[in-house]
Amino acid sequence: MRFPVVLFDFDGTVVDSGSMILASFRHATRTVLDREIPDEQLLAAVGGSTLHAQMRALDADRVEELVHSYREHNEPLHAGLECCAGMLDVLERLHDEGRQLGIVTAKRRRTIELAFARLPLERYFEVVVTSEATERHKPDPEPILHALKLLGARAEDAAYVGDSPFDMQCARRAGVYAVGVTWGGIHRREALPDADVLVDDAEELLGVL
Repeated sequence: MRFPVVLFDFDGTVVDSGSMILASFRHATRTVLDREIPDEQLLAAVGGSTLHAQMRALDADRVEELVHSYREHNEPLHAGLECCAGMLDVLERLHDEGRQLGIVTAKRRRTIELAFARLPLERYFEVVVTSEATERHKPDPEPILHALKLLGARAEDAAYVGDSPFDMQCARRAGVYAVGVTWGGIHRREALPDADVLVDDAEELLGVL
């Protein structure tokens, strides 16, 4: 196998959550700020900094209100969460091949647990690195390096699969192979120039791993 260790971003990579995230950003900014903000601006930092940091960029004086409104809207939406097309099969095959799999995400552990309660994902992953696990966040390499340390793995043996520019920059800085996926619905394909390779579907992903 090419990469015995495969790490994944979560939103827009493993789970099809882009529309949920956008809907919750719209709700929070309309409710708290009474403003219409372009979708591209709302989604620009998704996958990198924490939710608090994203809200601070929208209105530094009302961060806590925005975060509360977002989460209040977003958490119930997990009842309808689905995996990205083909990703359950990808995880099953990689797991059966004996690869070490992990998640590296900017999400909180609580939100990951909501997804795990809805979808049969948890058993595939040996490590789950959430926003609480590290001081610095993507695009800083610390989250991926932390996952590798927990797995006892080397960077040269690992690939990181994600849908955002922050994922690709984090992977590059950590010294792992950067696989950009184009199905996330959060970031455009053109936003992933730092990827070592771009893939358009699950079968193509398996081919590069």
